[in-house]
Amino acid sequence: MIEPFIKYLTQEKRYSPHTIKAYTKDLGQFTTYLNAFYEGLSINEAKHLHIRSWMVELVGNEVTSKSINRKLSSLRTYYKYLKRGGLIDYDPMLKILPPKNGKKLPAIIQEKSLKKLLKLNKEAPNTYAAHRDTLIIELLYGSGLRRSELISILISDIDYSNKWIKVLGKGSKERILPLSDTFIVSLIDYLQIREDQFEDIDICQSLFLTDKGKPLYPKFVYNLVRRHLSRVSNADKRSPHILRHSFATHMMNNGADLNAVKELLGHSSLAATQVYTHNSIQKLKEAYKSAHPKGSK
Repeated sequence: MIEPFIKYLTQEKRYSPHTIKAYTKDLGQFTTYLNAFYEGLSINEAKHLHIRSWMVELVGNEVTSKSINRKLSSLRTYYKYLKRGGLIDYDPMLKILPPKNGKKLPAIIQEKSLKKLLKLNKEAPNTYAAHRDTLIIELLYGSGLRRSELISILISDIDYSNKWIKVLGKGSKERILPLSDTFIVSLIDYLQIREDQFEDIDICQSLFLTDKGKPLYPKFVYNLVRRHLSRVSNADKRSPHILRHSFATHMMNNGADLNAVKELLGHSSLAATQVYTHNSIQKLKEAYKSAHPKGSK
């Protein structure tokens, strides 16, 4: 009944050639599996146990959850077609639970690449723009700030004696983030250069300004970060937010407490922070595969 089914999808449902090709391939693969492991069993006679065993076979062949779900969708449509036409009494897909699609891990920039960038920025010319760019990169990566949080920072938000910065996060929630001694020194130097740069105009109290002495805006920060990350990385994503992901992942990779990372990021629950533990686990898996005698098996 596969041929009449494909004809039905093509002529009545008006599915695209690409979709028709996918359905034909999926049903053909399941039929081939049944012939190999359950000789004499047709696809119309298959039960839910046969479909589950095929799913196990696909997982063993490292087929992704997304691809398996697509194949199950093809079977689901096929068996509904048979049931509606009175060709089968029982739909075997009713007892099939689709596998959960794995969460996509946040993209990050490697530690060595960011260390290289910070070193390059330290060697930049002694100009206002160079100092500002360096501090922005250090703050986004060193504190895990969101772009909006960076833009909203005022000079008065810095506590030099206690070495912390006050940040206004989502939902107008304030949080206090620590600053390193070297960052404080660099910040003081920057503020002096900032004052010299804009001494003839009445500048606002925003910590970071554009080259014309105006408050930062989202596109400006995005272009700045992308330009600098392009010096050390060919990653597709080179946005301010990738520095936040990198901050959290590198913290977890180096043994930071999950609750501490949650507070630093300003998350309202641990669920949002736990995604970064997957990157850490992935790193452990890679280390195991490369170092352990049985890791590659």
